[in-house]
Amino acid sequence: MQEYDVIVLGTGLKACVLSTLLSKSGKTVLHIDKNPYYGGEGASISPLDQLFKMFGVHAPATSLGHGKEWNVDLIPKFFLANGDLVRILVQTGVTRYLDFKVVEGSYVYKAGKVHRVPGTEEEVHASDLIGMFDKRRFRKLLHFAQNFNMRDPRSYHAMDPYETTTRDLFCHFDLGLNVQEFTGHAIALHSNESYLDQPYLETIRRIRLYSESSHNTSPYLYPVYGLGELPQGFARLSAEYGGTFLMNRHVDEIVLDGGKVEAVKSEGKLFQCKQLVCDPSYVPSRVRKAGRVIRVICLLNHPVKNTHEANSCQIIIPQTQLNRKSDIYISVVSYAHGVASDGLYIATVSTTAETANPEKEIQPALELLEPIIQKFVSVSHQLVPNEDGKSSQIFVSKSFDATNHFVSEYEDIKDMYHRITGAELCCGQSQRHQSHTSDED
Repeated sequence: MQEYDVIVLGTGLKACVLSTLLSKSGKTVLHIDKNPYYGGEGASISPLDQLFKMFGVHAPATSLGHGKEWNVDLIPKFFLANGDLVRILVQTGVTRYLDFKVVEGSYVYKAGKVHRVPGTEEEVHASDLIGMFDKRRFRKLLHFAQNFNMRDPRSYHAMDPYETTTRDLFCHFDLGLNVQEFTGHAIALHSNESYLDQPYLETIRRIRLYSESSHNTSPYLYPVYGLGELPQGFARLSAEYGGTFLMNRHVDEIVLDGGKVEAVKSEGKLFQCKQLVCDPSYVPSRVRKAGRVIRVICLLNHPVKNTHEANSCQIIIPQTQLNRKSDIYISVVSYAHGVASDGLYIATVSTTAETANPEKEIQPALELLEPIIQKFVSVSHQLVPNEDGKSSQIFVSKSFDATNHFVSEYEDIKDMYHRITGAELCCGQSQRHQSHTSDED
């Protein structure tokens, strides 16, 4: 019986990031995946006919180019250019297997139309989203965020970052409800309104991160050829550190001894381990449902209206615009990223379902994308682990949420790494970032 420090079930992005970090730290790691492909629930599908088969949909009469030119992400998400997950990609060295391109636009929905999100002082000046007086007030907020320093109380402007709420912060700068809305949801990337009554420290960090990540068009990055390149890159990197991969292999049983993981039985063979890392699909009895997510993948032959002919962009529809409890997200990528045939686009709409008819909930978002050549609709449960895994040594990731950026995914990776190793995950922050960060981070 072979023995490993850690067995990882699945090759989703979180699993691959964690296995690489653990392999790099000297642990022996075995990957077992029931699928013949990398990526798990976040896989990229190619060629295009596989996507039609997966959803049981007949191909339209319209030409969609060469099927092998398509790499369609089932769960597309963008990276913040200066975010912690990108720092991990750089720190681990996986970026040598990947190429990234900047996403061409960041937009927010207001009163039936999309507007560019002003993330820097220069963009504020040209914005059609903000009135003249609000522009001056919003610039002051950006300036405050960019100069905020936990080690310098003078930068607090007499507002304690642990006591003053974000709502009070916005009132301090006399921001209108419109500015508060796109700041909280399209810049700070909060997914609900609860942030308003929490200390403003996290919101200020997020605003600064957005500004520091912005490069001409948007703060977002997306890999050439799609997200499927990421787990494959991590798999190659993990193998360099001694990680072993067994693909397309059924998992028979997780063997416990006194409630603690002892081994994984796969196709009759026993692999011993001290710790187990997996996604919810491998341990359905150890997770619970925390909501539903609807995603609609749309194939287009045109850029989205009012996005300045962008070949890629993110659009956020804040919840209050449609009297909802959660935001609606639209990600658009295209042939420019090597994921579609020439002149064609992939737009994906996602949100947390709130009714028994989730497709009706996202109708306003779909209308922004018209005309749509083909839609692929999925509704899935959002799953979260029942326990922290410390007693069983079985560490289960959360399933992907409805957002189309990696903020919450990084938080899950960070939390799991701490529970697995007992150490804090260091993501190679820059000196500038460190100077603005508290000792408690």
